[in-house]
Amino acid sequence: MAKDVVCEVNSCKYWANGNLCRASSIKVTHHRGKQASNSEETDCRTFEPKV
Repeated sequence: MAKDVVCEVNSCKYWANGNLCRASSIKVTHHRGKQASNSEETDCRTFEPKV
């Protein structure tokens, strides 16, 4: 399992300095009900906007 998860989405509440994700777990899914064949066909369901 990855030690550090790189995240460049600084509008997410789990984003931390150094482009790291501080969420306790990460959920990535495919979108539009089909199997993903590349990164553009995936979504990070862990994302929550900063308040």
